Amino acid sequence: MEKSVMEDARNHTEVQEFTLEGFPGVQHPGKILFLVHLLAYLASIMGNILIITITWADHHLQTPMYFFLSSFSFSECCFITTVIPKLLAIFLVGRQSIYFAACLTQDFIFLFLGITVFFLMAILSLDRYLAICKPLYYPTIMNPRMCFLLVIACLALGFILMVVPVVMLSHSSFCGSHIISHFCNFGPLVYLSCSDTRFTEMLAFVLDLFILLTSLIITIITYSNIVITIVQLLSAKEKKKAFSTCSSHLIVLSLMYGSCVFIYMKPKQTKGLDSNREATLVNMVVTTLLNPVISTLQNKQVHWAVRDTLSRVRLKK
Repeated sequence: MEKSVMEDARNHTEVQEFTLEGFPGVQHPGKILFLVHLLAYLASIMGNILIITITWADHHLQTPMYFFLSSFSFSECCFITTVIPKLLAIFLVGRQSIYFAACLTQDFIFLFLGITVFFLMAILSLDRYLAICKPLYYPTIMNPRMCFLLVIACLALGFILMVVPVVMLSHSSFCGSHIISHFCNFGPLVYLSCSDTRFTEMLAFVLDLFILLTSLIITIITYSNIVITIVQLLSAKEKKKAFSTCSSHLIVLSLMYGSCVFIYMKPKQTKGLDSNREATLVNMVVTTLLNPVISTLQNKQVHWAVRDTLSRVRLKK
């Protein structure tokens, strides 16, 4: 009896650190994965930094839309940097350990910034709605102070909505396996917990549903009004310009919503962890890489701003 109690105590020793495996089924192509993810990471960071730099350097782009896009790009840079550098180390060196507190911190920052990005996209939808449907009121409503407050509100909502489930998860017991298949995300951590996490999972599911549905409903309502307004415009040039701006935004939204619905819209977070790994990486690496290209770099205003900036640099030399 005494022996059994001692064994049970040993089996329930709290896990102090986790092992991040990256892709447990992939062994030999680790350096290839390292190179692919490194190039995608650098391209994404450079693209987003270019957007931020050009937006602040060129006065023609100092408008509410580009302020929100630069805030979006900054959040994307932080979002991808939360995970990719550690993942690159795994591909290059092999298995990497991460302390429990650091793992939970990574999970929280990843979720917090991910939610912030969704709310920023909803704000961008509202911005386009006001610019196209309410052009006379647009400069008054979207003044610099309001733009700043809206970005702060997105950050505050992201923090508040994610701090509760992550804190609840931090009080769970982790006494079995300590291996996480890719990086510290909510689903894998719940899977490793030996506590009853049903309430935590349900809370996370309800919050995810609220976040996705809220931003989706705002987007649907605003773009429905935008389409109606665009159809009623008399000028073909105005129609083309409005559709060009909105179509790029809608493509980014489709990529984000599609991958996130697949990953997070499950009441049971532990289901489909292997498929979630690939979908999470697609959401994190591919969409973050494509966002600068789709959102801004194909925009003629940005092309002109880049040319002007390069011209000024040459003249200074």
